[in-house]
Amino acid sequence: MCQKRAIFKPMAPEERQDLKQRCGGSWKLVLRFLLAGEACCRRERSQAIAGPGHSIAVTSNGAVYSFGSNSSGQLGHGTTEEEWRPRQIRSLRGIRIIQAAAGPGRTMLISDAGRVYAFGKDSFGEAEYGAQGSKMVTTPQLVESLKNIFVVQAVIGNFFTAVLSREGRVYTFSWGNDGRIGHQTEPNDVEPHPLLGALENIPVVQIAAGYCYLLALACHPSGMSVYSVGCGLGGKLGHGSRTDEKYPRLIEQFQLLNLQPMVVAAGAWHAAVVGRDGRVCTWGWGRYGCLGHGNEECESVPKVVEALSKVKAVNVATGDYTTFVVSDEGDVYSFGCGESASLGHNAAADEQGNRHVNVLSPELVTSLKEVKERVVQISLTNSIYWNAHTFALTESGKLYAFGAGDKGQLGMELVNNQSERGNPERVDVDLR
Repeated sequence: MCQKRAIFKPMAPEERQDLKQRCGGSWKLVLRFLLAGEACCRRERSQAIAGPGHSIAVTSNGAVYSFGSNSSGQLGHGTTEEEWRPRQIRSLRGIRIIQAAAGPGRTMLISDAGRVYAFGKDSFGEAEYGAQGSKMVTTPQLVESLKNIFVVQAVIGNFFTAVLSREGRVYTFSWGNDGRIGHQTEPNDVEPHPLLGALENIPVVQIAAGYCYLLALACHPSGMSVYSVGCGLGGKLGHGSRTDEKYPRLIEQFQLLNLQPMVVAAGAWHAAVVGRDGRVCTWGWGRYGCLGHGNEECESVPKVVEALSKVKAVNVATGDYTTFVVSDEGDVYSFGCGESASLGHNAAADEQGNRHVNVLSPELVTSLKEVKERVVQISLTNSIYWNAHTFALTESGKLYAFGAGDKGQLGMELVNNQSERGNPERVDVDLR
């Protein structure tokens, strides 16, 4: 059964044995590790990424389309001109892409051969207003420092980049000198560094990057668990305090909640997890109601979102003070900051003419019900410097977009001086 999995097939016999030992000594545990990674990352399947001002869409066949802001060449077309419609990255023809990541002015793509291609700002470190040089790359370039690592996932935080290897090892770039996690960065650091500490001998199936912290979903022989590392402001590391962590630390609260984590999401300042039983937990900064607990209070340990008690969640996505949850029936719920209409509720204007209402508890995104298809993935902008937009991908490969569209990031032309779309609208790209 392991041999049927795409990541396992090309492994040499000695690599397979190493993975077996790393997973706990049995092929059953290896299979669980492989399946867990496929389930939470949409690996080998179509996906859409709502980056900061630009967007990436990957078809099930591995073709890549990009659109939106392009000031640093982050669309990969060899230019710095904005694109208002999805445009295929022609230079990648013949290369099957299985996963994508979009950060401020930067894009990373991962092929089925474990190769990593990057373009846009030529820096793994400080992404916004940082000290990196003016060099930029406008077409996909192989990341040479990663060519000896078979990569299956990449994430881009504001101060760092992280990648996950096929064997479940985490590597970081520009993570900071002298263990000062996420604060002192070296933007010109192009060498991956193994994430030291508790996860060195535990396989990781998914990583998620916030503004200045990293979450890792790990696969123990006894079950799944979540580790966090980085800046602890707001309690977003989930340990009951606001202190920083220089090395990955186990979030113990899930054991107390008797919850097996299956998907992790790291917003800029808050985090979320979906459990095997469909429960959703959130923690961190609670501003604008992004934790879904009916208030704006911070939570320093994971707390179950009681308002979703009758919903069995299968996925969660987080952004800058916004959260989306996808149910097993394909329904979508959102809560948090209502700026740029990215929650999809398109609220009527209040007495002051303000349409952007914050939502403190989960609300069904009824506009996506009108699509009459199961939603299988949600992606939303995870940057404090950009107005947010959101993608909803359906089971049949149709892509819908709403929120900010002033740079073309929705993949459609806006008329009458509009800068956003309040209701989901179909993007002209087929991701089947």
